[in-house]
Amino acid sequence: MKPLVILFFSVLVLGASCNPKPDDSEALFNTTWELEYISGPRIAFDGLFPEKKPQIAFDKETSKVSGTDSCNGYSADYELNQNALSFGEPGPTTMMFCGGGERQFLNMMQKIDGYAMEDGKLTLLIGDVPMMRFKKVEP
Repeated sequence: MKPLVILFFSVLVLGASCNPKPDDSEALFNTTWELEYISGPRIAFDGLFPEKKPQIAFDKETSKVSGTDSCNGYSADYELNQNALSFGEPGPTTMMFCGGGERQFLNMMQKIDGYAMEDGKLTLLIGDVPMMRFKKVEP
């Protein structure tokens, strides 16, 4: 009986380890994400972005993101490999200055190296540390 139990649990463990982790990347696309948290700045979130929150949208076909940094529009290339995510240098943007939050947002994007999806929220990471969290924006 004992060998049968060991065999059962071995098959169960091996079966679980052979199943690939579900790909969360499809949830990135066909939606706009709005920033609701950013780590690092000593200014309160609502002080950084008093009127408009930064947004990001992923284009699967072109491997580009676009959106607003709360003040100016931006676009950048991105690379996605499972849960690894990195952004290229943002392309030309309009040059309005709206208080400094936009610089914080774009600078943080350059440091991101991964992402996680949980409870319908997108979290951008540096290592395992959550740096920015986004919620879906209703169309």
